Amino acid sequence: MQYCATKLMEFNLENPLTNFNTIPSLFLLESDHMPTLKATDDVCFREEAICLISQFSCKFHPFISYLAVNYLDRFLSSQPIPQNKTWVLRLIAISCVSLAAKMNRADFSLADFQGDGGLMFDARTIERMEYLILGALKWRMRSITPFSFISFFIPFLKLKDPALRQALKARAVEIIFKAQTVTKLLEFKPSIIAASALLFASHELFPLQFPCYHKAISSCLYVHKENLLKCYKWMQKMGKEREEGSMMDMASSWNTAVNVLDQQFSCSESGNGSAITTAALSVRREREMKKRKMNGYPNNETAHLSQVQHC
Repeated sequence: MQYCATKLMEFNLENPLTNFNTIPSLFLLESDHMPTLKATDDVCFREEAICLISQFSCKFHPFISYLAVNYLDRFLSSQPIPQNKTWVLRLIAISCVSLAAKMNRADFSLADFQGDGGLMFDARTIERMEYLILGALKWRMRSITPFSFISFFIPFLKLKDPALRQALKARAVEIIFKAQTVTKLLEFKPSIIAASALLFASHELFPLQFPCYHKAISSCLYVHKENLLKCYKWMQKMGKEREEGSMMDMASSWNTAVNVLDQQFSCSESGNGSAITTAALSVRREREMKKRKMNGYPNNETAHLSQVQHC
């Protein structure tokens, strides 16, 4: 069965509202598009559903996957979900992706979602679940997300070079996508997540200017400074954990390579053994330097934040 959401107005995550085009309206209404903390009650269910959504939406634009997870979180926070029923999990995930695809006016068929050999649902079953989700979300499908606030906060940093602004925005968008999988961040408003993502990106790209950028965004009347700091620290933790995981994978691959070389040349009396040892030591030193730098990251952050008053 082929779907085409031709009757829906084109939806843009960066500009979700059609009747309210002012920034104050976004800040006023963003809480209506947030899940409640009950969405954190079953983290495993959420994680499994997100994996399915990622799988079902892999052929679409990443915004569709993000919007589907937003629908998922808001739906999970509205009512209890039956446990130990994998078919319910799968049906909810498919329905959220279907709704998100329709909101983005994407042409698709049910085969796009159900080609993995798993349990198949007919169009009527999916449609019933869609209506259940729509009712739970009170038909508020034009979600206000962190992407809706990126363009508002960027001018606070006063970057004159368009290329730098684009680089900052691209990195912040990437961080927002990754942050959606962190259940703890559900408690923060979309605007706070957007501001925190921009701060995180600015520290990576422009570390020397970070104190002034932090002060500028914190001065915004719409920003709750304490929540901004909390959200930013969670993003720090997220970034650190991902970096540690990446370093562990890299270290494992390097160790495997060094071990193979050691076995191959262990009995050799040529100069190759010395060269391999030197290479291994070099790799080890480089890894230790990265580890020390990573462990010192929070201290550097604190030092930067303490400089804010001098901007």
